[in-house]
Amino acid sequence: MAERITSRSNPLVKHIRALASSGSYRREAGRFLCDSPKLLEEALRWGAPIRTVVCTEPEALPPLPAGVECVAVSDAVMEAVSPMKTPQGVLFLCELPAARLPDELDGRHYAVLDGVQDPGNVGTVLRTADAFGADGLFLLPGCADPYSPKTVRASMGAIFRCPVWQCGAKELKELLQRSGLPLYGAALRDDTLDARQADYRRAAVAIGSEGRGLSPEVLALCDATVRIPMEPTCESLNAAIAAAVLLWEMYR
Repeated sequence: MAERITSRSNPLVKHIRALASSGSYRREAGRFLCDSPKLLEEALRWGAPIRTVVCTEPEALPPLPAGVECVAVSDAVMEAVSPMKTPQGVLFLCELPAARLPDELDGRHYAVLDGVQDPGNVGTVLRTADAFGADGLFLLPGCADPYSPKTVRASMGAIFRCPVWQCGAKELKELLQRSGLPLYGAALRDDTLDARQADYRRAAVAIGSEGRGLSPEVLALCDATVRIPMEPTCESLNAAIAAAVLLWEMYR
């Protein structure tokens, strides 16, 4: 029998609100918030460490693993606590993955985002990286939190499958060098290659924000740069679209 909460001042309600709004609180609590029945299905399918499920109709839930707390709430409480404008009746809390970088990368393809602040873009790139078989996504300083509700929602479940690491540029470069992986930056300079001609057998590609591109620090660490051929009337692509093109090139 699920516990039932009807008060908006309940400690769990306050906890969920804080998880929705604060990255530092998420890191301190070791939890992140997900919403929607679809995401719950994905989390269950991929064995995500679910700790608490909050819903308006417990009888409609799929079977939950042993030990998962289940809490029923009224529609009014769900509206108060959900980060969505139109709640879908299910929220759940997952354990945050370990933040530590691996000592070495044994995969073939990685994406890197530099200063991409929009959570929808970050989540879309994560979803695309997962779709095209990338082995992980690195987020450099200035990127949106991968575990904010908007990012998680935009990932469409990829957050449960594709590893995400947050680190500094130098730290990333040292890891790539230890792993024998070149870093290609989506930018223009003297060594720029047509994106269709780069050697992607094992590589990482870095994409900057739409407004400023790659930062000078990250650009200086790139082994080479690549450009996506496009019509001269267009100066740039949205970061998520640019990432999709390059991830597709790596995949094919």
